[in-house]
Amino acid sequence: MDYTNSSLNVESAAISKPTPLRKIAAVATIGAGIQFGWALQLSLLTPYIQLLGVPHKWAANIWLCGPISGMIVQPLVGYYSDRSHSRFGRRRPYIFFGSISVALAVFFIGFASDIGHALGDDLTQKTRTRAVVIFIVGFWILDVANNMLQGPCRAFIGDLADGDHSRMRTGMSLFSFFIAIGNVLGYAAGSYGNLYKIFPFTETKACDVFCANLKTCFFFSIFLLAIVSTFALLYVEDIPLTSNPEIQLAPEDDPGCFGQLLEAFHGLKKPMWMLLLVTAVNWVAWFPFFLFNTDWMGHEVYGGKSGDKAYATGVRAGALGLMIQAVVLAVMSLAVEPLSRLVGGAKRLWGMVNIIFAIALAMTVVITKAAENERHSSTGGTPSMGVKAGAFSFFAIVGVPLAINFSVPFALASIYSSSAGAGQGLSLGVLNLAIVIPQMIVSAVSGPVDSLFGGGNLPMFVVGAVAAVISSVLAFILLPKQEHTAKATTVTGGFH
Repeated sequence: MDYTNSSLNVESAAISKPTPLRKIAAVATIGAGIQFGWALQLSLLTPYIQLLGVPHKWAANIWLCGPISGMIVQPLVGYYSDRSHSRFGRRRPYIFFGSISVALAVFFIGFASDIGHALGDDLTQKTRTRAVVIFIVGFWILDVANNMLQGPCRAFIGDLADGDHSRMRTGMSLFSFFIAIGNVLGYAAGSYGNLYKIFPFTETKACDVFCANLKTCFFFSIFLLAIVSTFALLYVEDIPLTSNPEIQLAPEDDPGCFGQLLEAFHGLKKPMWMLLLVTAVNWVAWFPFFLFNTDWMGHEVYGGKSGDKAYATGVRAGALGLMIQAVVLAVMSLAVEPLSRLVGGAKRLWGMVNIIFAIALAMTVVITKAAENERHSSTGGTPSMGVKAGAFSFFAIVGVPLAINFSVPFALASIYSSSAGAGQGLSLGVLNLAIVIPQMIVSAVSGPVDSLFGGGNLPMFVVGAVAAVISSVLAFILLPKQEHTAKATTVTGGFH
């Protein structure tokens, strides 16, 4: 089956004329609604699951549901959204039902303690089994829903860009910018300890102040996602597949989602394989940070233990650090395109910022040792201003490479797929496999590495620093130089 002339060539004529940038931006705003919930996950849910009684060394295993669901859901959603004959368009139905699923998921997560207690959990016991089970169910639904949203949103932006390389990079940068806005809002909400007072009913016998704050944050995340999704779905036209006579489908030759996914891998040329390799190694570097950033602040920097005041203070400080990081991310997201041109291409920019990320992860060792020395000295108590400044500087520095990580790989994948006539949805699903498989590996090994080195988060941060250096080198030597053409007619590498 010829991949470039098959039924997958559904992108080439879907948009008959250039789409105004304001409409691409409208779709990109959904990233803010998605990321508000993700920010809460990344900053609060690892501490929250420990409060429900799951030990630190097993907490990372809870996060396996994310990459597993992403490995299955994103290719499926990408494949079927490429071929959707819905009169509402190809991407919009998935975005709509993904938003509904997010609301259902956060209900289970936010009310896990209350539901578990109602079903018989003993609040005097360290581990609340029923609450943990309900939390995990909600967590799975949330990750599935987020994958239903992110893939079609990015694919929708790729559709609207209509093969224009610059517009694709700009669209993905805008998506990264609004992700940063969602981060700022989510981390700001997570860092404020009295947010629950807006909805006093959230604090219950089974749900303490930390838990009540989490509930309240999720209420706001649902509200934001509903607003941006509704606006984008009503404002931006998503041309139904059947309304465009230039798009020809051949169902009898269609091998199905996973058959097409295997065929997509078979048809990859060297540059796309190199992009997958660099992305995979890069996410080995990033995932330890995403998993343990606020836990590191609570345990190593503030010297607390799960459930005590020092730990809770450290987690909130970590959320504040992530908010600072998100502000840097927002600014940098708008600078990705000009910086790419300044340094001589996207691959060079990606390689350079991964070195910055490696240095930042190495900083955590220095900051942790300084905090430990203070606790062992006569000062004791909370960290000094110097240690706090170092920790917040770490979060700010990480915002620079994060902006590139959220835009460049996806822009390159969209450029490759549009140049070859491949479906945006399935192509981004293929890239997503290079993201979720490293997450599964990190989630599986972080517990044993934690135990091997006596507990704590530093060992996995060191692993991340090494992976960041390797991904930087690979980006420089393996990725081809991307042609900066206005319209995607030729490109070095891509799908066959």
